[in-house]
Amino acid sequence: MPESLDYASLGLVCGIEIHQQLDTASKLFCGCPTRLRDVEESDHQFFRRLRPARSELGEIDRAALEEVLVSRKFIYKSYDTTCLVEADEEPPSELNPEALEIALIVSKLLNMQIADEVHTMRKIVIDGSNTSGFQRTAYVASHGSIETSCGEVGMETICLEEEAARIIEDRGDEVVYSLDRLGIPLVEICTSPDIVSPQHAREVAQRLGMVLRSTGRVKRGLGTIRQDVNISIKDGARVEIKGVQDLNLIETIVAVEANRQRLLLEIGEELLGRKAQVFDSVADVTGLFATTESKVIKAALKKGGVVLAVRLGGFAGLLGKEIQPGRRLGSELSDRAKRAGVGGIFHSDELPAYGITQKEVEDVRAELGALAGDCVVMVAAPRDRAEAAMKAVLERAKEALVGVPEETRRALPEGTSEYMRPLPGSARMYPETDVPPVVVTSDYVDSLELPELFEERAARFSEEYGLNREFAGLIASSPNYQLFEDTVRDLSLPPALVVRTLAMIPRELAREGTKITNLTEDRYIDALSLVAGGSVAKEGIPQLLETMARRPELSAAQAAEAAGLGGVDQSGVEDLVVGIVAEKEAFVRERGEAALGPLMGLAMKELRGKADGALVSSVLKREIDRILAE
Repeated sequence: MPESLDYASLGLVCGIEIHQQLDTASKLFCGCPTRLRDVEESDHQFFRRLRPARSELGEIDRAALEEVLVSRKFIYKSYDTTCLVEADEEPPSELNPEALEIALIVSKLLNMQIADEVHTMRKIVIDGSNTSGFQRTAYVASHGSIETSCGEVGMETICLEEEAARIIEDRGDEVVYSLDRLGIPLVEICTSPDIVSPQHAREVAQRLGMVLRSTGRVKRGLGTIRQDVNISIKDGARVEIKGVQDLNLIETIVAVEANRQRLLLEIGEELLGRKAQVFDSVADVTGLFATTESKVIKAALKKGGVVLAVRLGGFAGLLGKEIQPGRRLGSELSDRAKRAGVGGIFHSDELPAYGITQKEVEDVRAELGALAGDCVVMVAAPRDRAEAAMKAVLERAKEALVGVPEETRRALPEGTSEYMRPLPGSARMYPETDVPPVVVTSDYVDSLELPELFEERAARFSEEYGLNREFAGLIASSPNYQLFEDTVRDLSLPPALVVRTLAMIPRELAREGTKITNLTEDRYIDALSLVAGGSVAKEGIPQLLETMARRPELSAAQAAEAAGLGGVDQSGVEDLVVGIVAEKEAFVRERGEAALGPLMGLAMKELRGKADGALVSSVLKREIDRILAE
């Protein structure tokens, strides 16, 4: 993360969009299940080539236009759990009422004004992620708010959308998608631009995530929730960064983007001071590389490609200037060029390198008439792609003269971002005529029962069960929160022990590779019943659950026996402890009360999982005190 900035002085304007998959029985516009499949299970595939459609006013969205710079073939893997709707061979069904109900509940939790009728629209998307060339989205509510540590943050809209297809492989000219994810219902929540800092962005995202999970009706796990972040600073421009899957990255994303825009503005001022200019002339310099040793250029020429070059007047030294960790202004130009289907660009701030010699650089500079303060950019590729790439490079260079371009960017794992496409315009949306509107009555909205929020549940658990803040929050957000309450009530077990059994031990087992999905509610109840009945000591719970998960065919009692967890009664504990103390009497007399720890370790080596640790400690202390008193 860059050094801390004064975001108020910087004029940070920030809002986020949350996309959360809903845990419904079927998809948004068909009856197919909402579960993911292994791609090896695909029983059929087909392909599409997509083109942008015009809006009702005859306009073509600028983002869609850029998607077709390169003609791509999109291959779709289908399954016995997908249908003709996902393949765009059959009209969609009506809007999934279960998904709409969840969206309405979330709207109420966010204090939003709900629409009287829910209308479905088409949003043009021709990157292949939807077979139809558009995504269906339905406006549900608007004008809500949440309270945060930095004041109220507005909730502008909530929409119901169909999830995109899952990308499997990008082969360059071909992209392979899986249809199992396409059509899963999700809600899109857009905040107002009220976020004032990176830390505030994280807080807002956390609270919205908490509200969504509190419904108990959203999917959990990696990829089921994504954040898009909209960021600008004073004199900068609105930039949308898409696909932030890790909540821990939001702070870094906002900080890095604000700093990127600040540095781009500085570069713009520097270029203005240099009276920089971008020359539109593109030169074919292929002949200068007839004997080159550059592997990249040789490979391109061998396939019939060309080497094209452009001159950027006054740009020398600035393409190599870092504007994000590990990414430079030259990376921005390269991102644009790659949209045309090339592997990247060369520029004189980084040359000689990649097998390109100093003489070859000087020859290109001479060919273009480049001066000392100029930079040259080259690309080696088939002519049509090279020309499109150079056009994109020139456009981005001209934008550098101004400052920060409006655009959509892709979040990268380390918290930086790369160019995706221009920001979409109003021509992107148009009505969906195949899906009828849904009337939402006030009586129906009033009848929807709101869930207890995690934070409210955690406070209640802390008060009612005496749990500390960590344990209360952990079980309040767990899918097993109701099982926790039932178990504490029915089995009279210590609440903290039940929290550890239901929320902490399974997580530890999962990290070790144990298949904890075999631990159903009934299995947890059976395991805790053995503990409540004294058949298994609380120290044996991890071994018991691990055995029950690994061998689901065994009953809890059989699993306890297989794990060697047969209970030892008090007399058995006393016999073992008395024997250990008698054997180590000299050690006890030498160490005194300090002998308790080491002897406890010896005793628990024999009794762990078979006897209560508190009982073992009590008997051991009594025997040590007896010897010391003699």
